[in-house]
Amino acid sequence: MRRLRNVKIVATLGPASETYETIRALHEAGADVFRLNMSHGSHEEIAEKHKIIRQIEEDLSSPIAILADLQGPKLRVGVFANEEGEDLVSGAKFRLDLDKKEGDLDRVCLPHPEIFAALEPGAHLLVNDGKISLRVEECGKDFANCVVVNGGRISNRKGVNVPDVVLPLAALSEKDKKDLEFVAQLGVDWIALSFVQRPADMLEAREMIRGRAAVLAKIEKPTAVENFDDILDVSDGIMVARGDLGVELPVQNVPPIQKRLIRRCRREAKPVIVATQMLESMIESPMPTRAEVSDVATAIYEGSDAIMLSAESAAGDFPIEAVTTMNNVAIEVESDQTYRDIIEASRSTKGESVADSIVAAAREIAETTDVKAICCFSQSGTTALKVARERPRVSIVAMTSRLGTARRLALTWGTTCVVTPEFDRFKLSVLAAVGAAKRLELATEEDQVVVTAGVPFNIPGTTNIIRVAPCDERLISATDPE
Repeated sequence: MRRLRNVKIVATLGPASETYETIRALHEAGADVFRLNMSHGSHEEIAEKHKIIRQIEEDLSSPIAILADLQGPKLRVGVFANEEGEDLVSGAKFRLDLDKKEGDLDRVCLPHPEIFAALEPGAHLLVNDGKISLRVEECGKDFANCVVVNGGRISNRKGVNVPDVVLPLAALSEKDKKDLEFVAQLGVDWIALSFVQRPADMLEAREMIRGRAAVLAKIEKPTAVENFDDILDVSDGIMVARGDLGVELPVQNVPPIQKRLIRRCRREAKPVIVATQMLESMIESPMPTRAEVSDVATAIYEGSDAIMLSAESAAGDFPIEAVTTMNNVAIEVESDQTYRDIIEASRSTKGESVADSIVAAAREIAETTDVKAICCFSQSGTTALKVARERPRVSIVAMTSRLGTARRLALTWGTTCVVTPEFDRFKLSVLAAVGAAKRLELATEEDQVVVTAGVPFNIPGTTNIIRVAPCDERLISATDPE
């Protein structure tokens, strides 16, 4: 399905979007990737959503990416004797410990000995999405005596963030390991790892996945920002998860971090998603706020590959309207000359290989001659990712004989994915490319396209040839390289 914009839209599925009719409507409205949140729903429910997406893909002949988002370790306080919780006052003393007794105004259980093992005096703990801030005054292997910095209501099983220290926690909990194996066998295209702190977290996940899906790191902790380059090296993609990131860091730090991470991902030709609270008001309203529209637009201007809806499409009252709004904002932003100016000014091409040079040349040819599209043959998807890194002004048609590659590339900026037969001659690939460009209404017989491919065929990493081809098959020379 050809889109009229380049940035991709990720829609989370949930109770508001679990039927064939709704999921198909979301795709037709603009959703390119569907996120399955492993924090919610049984394996049976996840499998049913996966089945529906694949049926829609078949019905519309449109490759769709499925992203399974693992829950990650959840740190929560215990329960209180008062079911409504307690109101902590700034300046008061409060104790966290391993005692499983019900909590009160003075203490509560924090059933995570690994937190106490890592704490030091002066460290901060944030409770209930950062609404309550505690500073550690004294701590040991089974307790932490704190002073309340910012007070508020604390109640049963509220989440705890520890921004100041690297916790000795495995990024994959036992639940995550079971979920990972389940979705890998199911056949999802991307698996997102939550609360990544270091490259070793990603390497552990990669070892378990064994190439059955691409691996995406969610950046939502300060330590992940500090270790970002090393994490990026061992990841196939990145999600800037601004919710927890904005809890563990001062909120004013998040926008410049978002901008830096997007540019680093683009330089390395790895897709990046901007996520969390993008159209939050549309959970209950058919119209977004002006600030939310500006937030979506900013992520697009910065060159992100994808923008994501969470509760808006999973549990909101207006899931299709939320996708439609994102789609319309993207079309408007990308038609703005300022968008092109920003995208081209931020281009940073790594010329380390023949393929890098080929795709840079393809973009240059497309922008200096009357060429309508860049058609790239890519078995692994790497060439298409490198073409997308260039952010060309013309459409990108990613052509591959591997359905899995086409699905994964549905997350990548500007790519329209086409599944082709395997070719053993370059001339046949050129004919397939011009045929695809015309079917997608990107070109007519009077136009030209750029074709990139690798010879010998069907071997990943061999992109070494570029051709400007007329879209009239009768004019394609019989002397094209075989």
